[in-house]
Amino acid sequence: MNHRPTPPGDSLSVPLHRLAHGRTGDKGDRSNISVIAWEPDFWPLLLAQVTPEAVAAQFRHRQPQRVQRFVLPRLQAMNFVLDAALDGGVNDSLNLDTHGKCLSYHLLDLPVQVPADWARRLRG
Repeated sequence: MNHRPTPPGDSLSVPLHRLAHGRTGDKGDRSNISVIAWEPDFWPLLLAQVTPEAVAAQFRHRQPQRVQRFVLPRLQAMNFVLDAALDGGVNDSLNLDTHGKCLSYHLLDLPVQVPADWARRLRG
């Protein structure tokens, strides 16, 4: 099933984790966050809505210098690289959690619009 645009009344706003899971890593002041679709049918919708601009807005409190998206269509996955998003990194920051390990949870809270008839297919 391919995603098609739906009228507002026929869609739901749900957190990204209902359609995908993620992994995170960090190196210095750079965070890598992957987003992997739970089902191949979810991929076109994720590709359309989980953009570098949407991710930058979700992390505006971290003020990333740049957000890049690398798309892996065969895996129905994408990897985001957020530069200068970790307060200088583990060795430079006075923050308690400067590691990027938990940032995937924040990204997976990103609201996305899905067709209402997908409600039973969504995780959680």
